[in-house]
Amino acid sequence: MVKARATPLFEPGKTCWRVETADRVAMLVDSKTYFTAALTAMRRAKRSILLLGWGFDPRTRLKPDASGEEHGPDEIGNLLIKLSKQRPDLDIHVLIWKSALPVSASQNFFPHKARKWFTGTRINFQLDASVPFGACHHQKVLVIDDAVAFCGGGDFGVDRWDSQSHLDEDKRRTMPGGVQHAPRHEVMMMVDGAAAQALGELARERWRTSQECRDLPPPAAALVEGADPWPPYIQPHFETVRIAIARTEPDWRERKEIRETEALHLRAIEGAKKTIYLENQYFTSVIIGEALAKRLAEPDGPEVVLISTLHSPSYFDRWTMDRTRWRLVERLRRADVHGCFRSYCPHTSEGHPIIVHSKVTIIDDHLLRAGSTNINHRSAGFDTECDLALEADNAASRAAVTAFRTHLIHHYLGVPMAQVQAAIDAAGGLLGPAIDAINTGRLVVLPKAKMGPLAAVVAAYHLGDPVRPSDSFFPLKRHRRLAAYEHALDRAAAAGSGKAEIDH
Repeated sequence: MVKARATPLFEPGKTCWRVETADRVAMLVDSKTYFTAALTAMRRAKRSILLLGWGFDPRTRLKPDASGEEHGPDEIGNLLIKLSKQRPDLDIHVLIWKSALPVSASQNFFPHKARKWFTGTRINFQLDASVPFGACHHQKVLVIDDAVAFCGGGDFGVDRWDSQSHLDEDKRRTMPGGVQHAPRHEVMMMVDGAAAQALGELARERWRTSQECRDLPPPAAALVEGADPWPPYIQPHFETVRIAIARTEPDWRERKEIRETEALHLRAIEGAKKTIYLENQYFTSVIIGEALAKRLAEPDGPEVVLISTLHSPSYFDRWTMDRTRWRLVERLRRADVHGCFRSYCPHTSEGHPIIVHSKVTIIDDHLLRAGSTNINHRSAGFDTECDLALEADNAASRAAVTAFRTHLIHHYLGVPMAQVQAAIDAAGGLLGPAIDAINTGRLVVLPKAKMGPLAAVVAAYHLGDPVRPSDSFFPLKRHRRLAAYEHALDRAAAAGSGKAEIDH
């Protein structure tokens, strides 16, 4: 059992925005689970559907394995149009980042083309450009009637659907052009009660800020009283738990900087007792890295297990994130004097890499966090982000946290959960040795990346990964801001390897 903390993990105004209660919480692994739950919840909506996203393609099929006798269209665009026609009292607002041209081009010029899709309908679809140049609106939140809400890393895109099997070939992953996209891992958290209502307030505030308009009214309680959009087939993993909502907002125009997501990571790492489990698409923050290195230096410190993708889908991110990630991973490996650090990338049964797009943190059996926040600098102070986190405060919820972590590992390895848990028990509760003992070859040690002279400069100066808007076009300024963390990591690596400090 984790001992009580001297400093609370959830501290409104520092490590989170608010702490609210959810009567039910469900963890949704991979987009098949999320899309089906979202489809059901939206069909049950009575008064309001609010969607915030980084990307959006109205052609996205929410149930591509449907037999055809379902209740109408499963493409999200056609579904929203149908619902708006059927229910005059249903307000639908969709707010998506107004992506830069290169990003939009990679998505077949969506979400920009979605404007035409909804022309002449009651759906209020808008693009969010209220972020600094080069930044993005990255919050992924779906709220139904202020009664049920989803938050995590998932967007509605034609290249997002996948099942937990992560099959090598799957016709259900076929995009409109006829090409199958790569296997993809995602995690969302679904909540109800006051936590869902708070996410509704967050979404309406984002809409007001982005569109410079009057506040959107919350859904009228009288119209939704007795209605329950929660998908009835989903059993909650947690009941009556406190949910913290953590945000990132850049210092921009009238908005003050909010770095709650980073602060929550740092406090959680500091308080970890035995295991820090991370799933993240990116892993480049030297601020988080330095905090992890401190814990790895402790003789009785926690183990750190990182699950990340082999390489990013886009070439831009491969240059700006992948090699920088390798640089940080190598430093942690050298600082790992007690053999407590593991980093893996998952593969299918036939050896194809799985894109890890989830952003999950599990600390011991105590903290479970999922959201949109990557472990890079821009997610801490340049983009907008939103995460949910819960603290397990009783035996049942602690067991549920542990079971969810075991489920994630089992679904990567393709072995029964009981075998995974038995291996963890045999290893004294440690994940790294347990994974090594039963690894089927599907979790591969994150390999070394090629680092030519240009890549070394990109990594050293964190190009494409601003800390704040003020250094987005000033890499030397960014380098100075991060210098203390860089030097601390170099000292830790040198101490762990017995070698001289690493040259920048």
